[in-house]
Amino acid sequence: MRAVGYRKSLPITDAEALIDLDLPQPEPGPHDLLVKVEAISVNPVDTKVRRRAEPEAGDAKILGWDAAGTVLAIGPEVTEFAVGEAVFYAGDITRAGTNAEYHCVDSRIVGRKPRSLDWAQAAALPLTAITAWETLFDRLDVAKPVPGAPPALLIVGGAGGVGSIAIQLARQLTDLTVIATASRPETAQWCRDLGAHHVVDHAKPLSTEVAALGIGAPGLVFSTTNTDLHLSEIVALIAPQGRLALIDDPASLDVSLLKRKSLSLHWELMFTRSMFGTADIAEQGRLLNEVSRLVDAGRLRTTLGEHYGRIDARNLKRAHELIELGRAKGKIVLEGFGA
Repeated sequence: MRAVGYRKSLPITDAEALIDLDLPQPEPGPHDLLVKVEAISVNPVDTKVRRRAEPEAGDAKILGWDAAGTVLAIGPEVTEFAVGEAVFYAGDITRAGTNAEYHCVDSRIVGRKPRSLDWAQAAALPLTAITAWETLFDRLDVAKPVPGAPPALLIVGGAGGVGSIAIQLARQLTDLTVIATASRPETAQWCRDLGAHHVVDHAKPLSTEVAALGIGAPGLVFSTTNTDLHLSEIVALIAPQGRLALIDDPASLDVSLLKRKSLSLHWELMFTRSMFGTADIAEQGRLLNEVSRLVDAGRLRTTLGEHYGRIDARNLKRAHELIELGRAKGKIVLEGFGA
């Protein structure tokens, strides 16, 4: 089968950073679906793994943690899916990725593709939807009020892939006032189009920007990027006893700043359930099915930002380059392997 991967961890500017490969087709395990991949999207985790994780000697590493495709075969313990169904999912970081014609994935972390979306539009959603959902409802517990704080949520990095779906989920499933951050006119408008009540500029002091809204100190903050750079401002603007969640990987974080306000800190990694085979691993499949239902009901929209064409090394390198620059708006999607 055709796939895209790498044999050595290299800068994206290197000709061998991502290469086209011909590999054996995988065989599904007991809980697995074998999926014919129709479309994929690219996430920051792809670039992080490519830069940090060396393949085993003589092997190639296949990246990709988003896909939409068709079920070709099922493992003996699969009960929820049938051959021929259209699915979407984010996969498991401990297994081979989705940048391949055929891919095996644990059926418990798979959802049925929204009928109203095409392959590319659907592939934009899974990883970011899982991340946003788990952050809002499992980590931040947004339905639980923060005493004395207005029902408001600040999303730092609202125009990114995760921010784009978090804005929508918060608007559709909660009564929170949603404040997003963006630093360019086009990304600010993107956040408004997705439903943000307010957009503030994260290139300016966030505490001043949020205070100027006149709604009070929000009790909930979801930081998707540059948390270390924004931490002092977040601590200044958040309400006492508030809750802060993050998904990025700062080299260091001075959590002592949180003590004075008795703030709680929550870290989200959407791969935790699949990595550790948690007792509630099937929650990811259930939430993806709910996302699919909300999309088909017209309450959520795809976060596809740019379509980069067919799935090959050249186009994936372009996607990695843009993500590493931090300039992506929404999700970058690739579709099909060609004839």
